[in-house]
Amino acid sequence: MVRWGGINEGLLMDLILKYFPELSERQREQFAALQPLYEEWNAKINVISRKDMDCFYEHHVLHSLAIAKVQPFKPMSDILDVGTGGGFPGVPLAILFPKANFLLVDSVGKKIKVVQDVLRQLELDNARAEQTRAEQVEGEFDFIVSRAVTDLPQFAGWVRGKVSNAHYHDLRNGILYLKGGDLTAELAPFGKRARQWTIAGFYAEEYFETKKVVHIPLR
Repeated sequence: MVRWGGINEGLLMDLILKYFPELSERQREQFAALQPLYEEWNAKINVISRKDMDCFYEHHVLHSLAIAKVQPFKPMSDILDVGTGGGFPGVPLAILFPKANFLLVDSVGKKIKVVQDVLRQLELDNARAEQTRAEQVEGEFDFIVSRAVTDLPQFAGWVRGKVSNAHYHDLRNGILYLKGGDLTAELAPFGKRARQWTIAGFYAEEYFETKKVVHIPLR
């Protein structure tokens, strides 16, 4: 596994440990190793925009972890990350919840190649990545997570039928979605079932002022 060499120590302490202070040493090492891994891959493939790399932990890691502020995942729960891209929100969540099981999928092969290498180097045995479309994924999951891959009604159509009937969490099984802006029109088809949390309620950074976590139960 890539070891924590101190290069991101200040940033890690200021952002990740500020909001998640109970991390183990292994988790700290894994989080600290993320930026060097993605910088190395970005030199080969444009996985993350160059300007975003300067705010990597805020814009990608901490943003992904906002889902954990809404619903922590219990041991042995099954989580599907649809349209994971370079591995967000799935990779940070897999680090935070090492006893939960994660499947990260994307239709773009080069992105999945990056995610598979990141998982390997971090020794994240609770997560795997596959090149496939959401509609082709088999099995049932407690939650399906994603970060703004499409509008919510379309996304719900992709993943309907992939949610388990057995409920073990405070929230009902379904979608946990990261998206920003006014979501009134997108959430209208779901009525009162849909809930949203403003991420600024969890984090003080200005970047999160308009960003939301949305929960839509599908069972």
